[in-house]
Amino acid sequence: MQAVAPVAPAQPTPPVDDSNTQGASSATDQFGLGFESLLQIVLTQLTYQDPLEPMDNFEFVSQLAQFSQIQQTQEMADSLETLVAAQSTGQAASLLGRTVDVAAGNGSLTGVVTAVAFQNGTPALTIDTEDGNTISGLPLGNVTQIRETP
Repeated sequence: MQAVAPVAPAQPTPPVDDSNTQGASSATDQFGLGFESLLQIVLTQLTYQDPLEPMDNFEFVSQLAQFSQIQQTQEMADSLETLVAAQSTGQAASLLGRTVDVAAGNGSLTGVVTAVAFQNGTPALTIDTEDGNTISGLPLGNVTQIRETP
């Protein structure tokens, strides 16, 4: 039977600045493996380790802790994504009936928010401008000022 060298422990990756991207990346996207796949790697490693030179207990427990941390990070990222979506929905709904300024091109549009639509989970506003036009599909992130409607 051929001996298989143990798999080296996963090295921590530096934090990634996701502030300019929408939504959180899951651990599966970042590492290319889901938690079940990582667990399968550990089981395979145990199955094929050399019985005369077993893996150090400390190293094994360290790997399991890293896999557990990856799973917890993925669950936290999913929860944060849900929280951000709910917060965005609440913010958009609170604008109904209020006068807003929305950045558009080199200027801005002013109008009363009459509707909020959700396109792929992202809120988009519909406003009635002062000159009687209705403009739809304005991103919530483009709102520059909010005022009480007179």
